Amino acid sequence: MPRRNRSIAAAGIAGILLAGAAVAPAAAAPSPAAGDRPVTSDRTSPQEARRVDRVPTPTLDWYACYEYAECATVRLPRDYDQPDGPTTEVAVLRVKARDQQRKIGSLFVNPGGPGGSGTDIALAAPYVLGDEVLDRFDVVGVDPRGVAASQQVRCFPSVKEQTRAYAGLNVAFPWTKAEEKAYVASSKAVGRGCSTTGRPLTGAMSTAEVARDMDVLRRAVGDRKLTYLGFSYGSILGQYYANMFPDRVRALVIDGVLNPNEWVGQGKARSLPQEARMRSAQGAYKALREILVRCDKAGAQACALAEGDPVASFDLVAKRLRAKPVVIEDPDFGPLTITYADFVAANLGALYGPTGYAEVVDLTAALLVLTDPAASPAARRPATADVTRQAAKAREQARRYDFPYDNGLETFLDAYHPKDAGSFPALAAKADRRDPYFGRLWTWATSPCARKTWTVRDSDAYTGPFNRRTAAPVLVVGNYWDPATNYRGAVSSARLLPNSRLLSSDSWGHTAYGTSACVTGAVDAYLLRGALPANGKVCVGDVQPFAELPAEPGATRRAEASKGALAAEGAPGRGEPKRLPPVVAPLPAVGTLTVR
Repeated sequence: MPRRNRSIAAAGIAGILLAGAAVAPAAAAPSPAAGDRPVTSDRTSPQEARRVDRVPTPTLDWYACYEYAECATVRLPRDYDQPDGPTTEVAVLRVKARDQQRKIGSLFVNPGGPGGSGTDIALAAPYVLGDEVLDRFDVVGVDPRGVAASQQVRCFPSVKEQTRAYAGLNVAFPWTKAEEKAYVASSKAVGRGCSTTGRPLTGAMSTAEVARDMDVLRRAVGDRKLTYLGFSYGSILGQYYANMFPDRVRALVIDGVLNPNEWVGQGKARSLPQEARMRSAQGAYKALREILVRCDKAGAQACALAEGDPVASFDLVAKRLRAKPVVIEDPDFGPLTITYADFVAANLGALYGPTGYAEVVDLTAALLVLTDPAASPAARRPATADVTRQAAKAREQARRYDFPYDNGLETFLDAYHPKDAGSFPALAAKADRRDPYFGRLWTWATSPCARKTWTVRDSDAYTGPFNRRTAAPVLVVGNYWDPATNYRGAVSSARLLPNSRLLSSDSWGHTAYGTSACVTGAVDAYLLRGALPANGKVCVGDVQPFAELPAEPGATRRAEASKGALAAEGAPGRGEPKRLPPVVAPLPAVGTLTVR
């Protein structure tokens, strides 16, 4: 469940059931198999088949939208055990294949979250996906129930009450005792709101329900089996589908992978924070330290922090900010207060992009001067300019939450968490000792999920097993230096799935598709033809810290996530440079700087 704050943010961070053969779907797409050999898969359970297959195939009444796409809405059962009962409205968007005569089928996409908009990433597909994929697939995005253009969940009756409840969450993460107290109080308020006002939809928004929706919509677009590409939390959705509907998989790719057992919390781990299971902070710290080590090796000409010990310099800035925030007087912004939490969150935000190493270095070097009482006015001027430049960039990207109602924090609860939000100060401190800087941030992200106050649960949530054999292989893509979805999640998920292949990437930022022709080509080849990369294949990202940047802009720039901006630009033509996918991080709202 993503966390919301009013920090000026660089990025908002913030099971699918297998149907049986009771309903005859429309014409099947060609189905690839590794080596063209027949694969014996596990089958969808009778219970799951009964749930989805007795829902009549919806008619999608497509209409033109956003200049180059088509949109539709469909009403699906709120509870699949009651197919004739109450419904919820789900929004769908597709960008049609360029070559309809040679179309393979539909490619369903999900950008992460939880709570990310599938319709947003589908509209961005022409900027992101390979041209041959765009030629041969209709790209379909679904806004998960309760999210974005689908019928929205609301845990509070008004924006005013929501704003009051969220008051304590308006920091990157709590550091002082007073901040911790306020954060716990707001976490409890959110949990209570979603367990009362938010019902009944909050009790019907598990990943399993989204997967069931996707299986029904797969049938609605005329595909016999599912073709899917999911990023970040979308890897969880993909694994749910693969395990709930293993015989309905045509091709399934997950990039930026979370281990589903760690996501849910199995056995005694149910009482652990989700971060203690997934270790996102470990991945973030590993990436940060590697950047600082490479800075030292690159030398002062390539990296300003290399004039001293980069690791020690970063530690010193953090130590100074823990003791006292720094206040910068800027003529444009006025007083700019930077706390220790702001510094950590800004660095995590930087690590989400392939060129984030430069932001890490610039911010740390500037604050090394600005936190030094002995620094001269002449040294402070350029340092102040560096920090306020990042603040200006953050302000441009910020979202305001007062109007309209924003439900980013309320999108759903899908896992087990510690019982009491009051236990999170100690849990966060322990996580920070284990994984410096980022352990505290990632742990606090789930404090509203504490079970004593967030009591609503989906009785039909799926909790495993996650080791079922799928009809087609699952391609698992893991990035060594991912700061949100630790590479170990890709390794362990690939081991869980008996019919899978791990593709590793020595690349930077969150997720790997688009960071190199190697990764993009391998994913595209699998989606199109079922051709898997060689066992043990490792790709190398185009962008490496302190090396010359590639000429192609796609390796450094993410596609716009705003539908309005994409519609204004119009779909790019074949052969135009690609960008990185607009993925949504799995839990915290990572920020840059907060203007107070």
